[in-house]
Amino acid sequence: MSKKIDFLNSLKGLNEADLKAKITEDEQRLKKLSFSHAISPLENPQSIRSLRRDIARLKTALKKVQLGF
Repeated sequence: MSKKIDFLNSLKGLNEADLKAKITEDEQRLKKLSFSHAISPLENPQSIRSLRRDIARLKTALKKVQLGF
């Protein structure tokens, strides 16, 4: 749970452009992980799930910045 809190705290100082850049970077990483997992199984397949959740958290933070919360 502390990893989630640390991740959310690291997002507080980011502006809209930084969040968008981080989202695209993580989405590319997710595609690469999914592709490599399809070819040969990953040692830790939970990393795909955690990356997907991190992307969702980034998108939520971006929406909050856009709405002004």
